[in-house]
Amino acid sequence: MSSDGGAGRTADDTTSFVLQPPRPNPDPQPAVVPAQGAGRLIAGRYRLLAKLGHGGMGTVWRAKDEMVDREVAVKEPRIPDHLPEREQANAFERMRREARAAARLDHPAVVGVYDVAVVDGRPWIVMELVHGRSLGGALQEGTLDVREAARIGLQVLGALEAAHAAGVLHRDVKPDNVLLGRYDRVVLTDFGIAQIEGETSLTDTGGFVGSPEYIAPERVLGQRPGPASDLWSLGVVLYTATEGVSPFRRSNTPATLQSVLNAAPAAPAAARGPLAEAINGLLQKDPAHRPTAARVRALLQAAADPPTPEPTQHVRVTAPAARSRRLGRKVWLGVGAAVVAAAAAGYLVLADPFAGPLPDGWAKRTDAELGVTLAVPATYQVGRPDKDATDKTWVSYTDWSGGISIVLDLTRKADDSLNEIKSNAVAQMRADDEKFKNEGDYDLDMAKGARTHPDDDATYRGRQAATNTVAFTTDDSQDPRPREIQIFYYRTKAGDLYRLTVGYPGKGDFTARGREVAKAAIANLDLTKP
Repeated sequence: MSSDGGAGRTADDTTSFVLQPPRPNPDPQPAVVPAQGAGRLIAGRYRLLAKLGHGGMGTVWRAKDEMVDREVAVKEPRIPDHLPEREQANAFERMRREARAAARLDHPAVVGVYDVAVVDGRPWIVMELVHGRSLGGALQEGTLDVREAARIGLQVLGALEAAHAAGVLHRDVKPDNVLLGRYDRVVLTDFGIAQIEGETSLTDTGGFVGSPEYIAPERVLGQRPGPASDLWSLGVVLYTATEGVSPFRRSNTPATLQSVLNAAPAAPAAARGPLAEAINGLLQKDPAHRPTAARVRALLQAAADPPTPEPTQHVRVTAPAARSRRLGRKVWLGVGAAVVAAAAAGYLVLADPFAGPLPDGWAKRTDAELGVTLAVPATYQVGRPDKDATDKTWVSYTDWSGGISIVLDLTRKADDSLNEIKSNAVAQMRADDEKFKNEGDYDLDMAKGARTHPDDDATYRGRQAATNTVAFTTDDSQDPRPREIQIFYYRTKAGDLYRLTVGYPGKGDFTARGREVAKAAIANLDLTKP
């Protein structure tokens, strides 16, 4: 089980435990949240350390196996007491089957199960702790390129082949159940609703179980599923990983299931060649028409390791080709700090004059209390202090994904009783710059050691201003993430300090978009105070 963070579940979620991807927001919370129960000793050997996530059937903890001195993931059954006794028994039996399904599989891409500890008649599953993040979490920041999607698909396919050979159907293959671990490892987890050949089926309250947009058509129709059903789900995962959206997701569960049955997905735009052939084949409505696992493996291998084209002596290059914004697995598992620093240093040095055309789809938003008009994408969500708040010195605009944010804050000289405002914009920028590099910043979840690119030559309306581009890693010990911010500083004649901060992912498809937003937002800033 992954040490990735968990989040609340929705009505469309599976009844089994699902490790939800972290959802970035302007004020993110730690991925691992200490909770009631931490410190408890289970079965005399497993010490609960911190909660990792929860779902419909259980809560997963990071724990210490004190007998062998290693960290593990422990899944605690979480069954409401008001459920009828039969439904509680079914839920416990489903957890036992999850353990049996995973434990009978010997494959590096299947999460390892170490033990089932029974506490007060309830089974606690003890699993390996996979350090990394879910594919669903990675896709929050952008899509995968063809080779990386094929590489991950190959390992998930291997796990499914091992499961099918052992008579186990997973039945809930989706990005949130694919973990990206260390050393390029890919792990398929959550066999909570797996079906094991030869075992009596359990009655599921509410009909089918699984995630609607990944369920194969034959399962929606109530037909007996087979290995081809899991392969369909793999096809949807690959489509989502490369295109950035599930082809069947709709606004509610009934509409989603109807699209699974009847909608023909748009042809993949990013996936091409053998990968596109694999996706199109796996998404055939009739399971008899889907390719075999062996054929899918051959296509994915061809996509993961395409042949090197023969060089030609007659190609004349007249201009450099545009660089693709799609990145490979280093985006998801982290790259060296120098890469981010180089990107930050080479991107943008703002100078006078601050002016620029308003991009298409943008709008101007005026905040009279702050004395500012901001240019922002028209669809961004606005955030302001509560009505009763005494501190009304900021406003924010955030993309619906939560990945990109624009925040304007004002520190008034009249309220600066501690004299924290520096003498000018450059001095303020330099002070913040030293803090970012040597201490980090709690409000930004910034670990120390940020890479900065300060500019003290900027001006605004003929007066001194400053900017800084800061690339850093978040201080989340379980799931550190690359981030980048651009900050504009301006101190008015009256001594008030304005900061305009634009933040976005430091790696991934959103990085280029975030930099475009920062450039336009800063260039079109309009302050009413001189």
